[in-house]
Amino acid sequence: MLLMNFICCDLKNVSMIVANICFPGEHITEEFKEKYSKFQTLPFIHHDGFKLNESVAIVRYLTRQFKIPDHWYPEDRKTQAKIDEYLEWHHLGLRRHCIIHIWTSFILPMMTGRTPSESATQTTKKNMIKSLGDFQRLFMSEDKKYIVGDQISFADLQAACEVDQLRMVSYEIQAENFPKIKVWLENVRKECSPHYQELQKEVDELTDVYQQTTKSKL
Repeated sequence: MLLMNFICCDLKNVSMIVANICFPGEHITEEFKEKYSKFQTLPFIHHDGFKLNESVAIVRYLTRQFKIPDHWYPEDRKTQAKIDEYLEWHHLGLRRHCIIHIWTSFILPMMTGRTPSESATQTTKKNMIKSLGDFQRLFMSEDKKYIVGDQISFADLQAACEVDQLRMVSYEIQAENFPKIKVWLENVRKECSPHYQELQKEVDELTDVYQQTTKSKL
């Protein structure tokens, strides 16, 4: 969601309306399903009657339909293929373990009022940390600034939003554990300033909620 909002911020001379959805519940109603998204998921776009879900599909469509800066998803086929390589890996390689840890530690307890078991959160955290290690090993390199070369791309934005969301469960990337990810993430934040920081305020708000909830249970 955050990365889709950022891409929208970078569109020039394109008229659009960004709709906010009320969680929890609005996206699982029949009205939402009929009017907006048959998948009942976010993000989604409507463009002249054309409906599309899934962030990767949406960005590919936008780059073909509108004049978006080339570095996000370049026309060069080899560069584009390397971006696609990361995007194909992302969902099971990084996102799966990050979102499961966030869901287990924060979202599900917030929805149900039940405290997760320590063994469950330790397991999901262990898997999440391993996925970060895999990400650093496979995609970070000292001879390039971003995932694919020295120009930021959609792959970086997809990954950065995933990593930054870990702040919701008070997990910060530390230089001693993941030095390459730390440098890369700072590069992404600077490159995308000020839009990135503005959109990350949603994460900051949820981080505050998590910390308050955690303190109340001590």
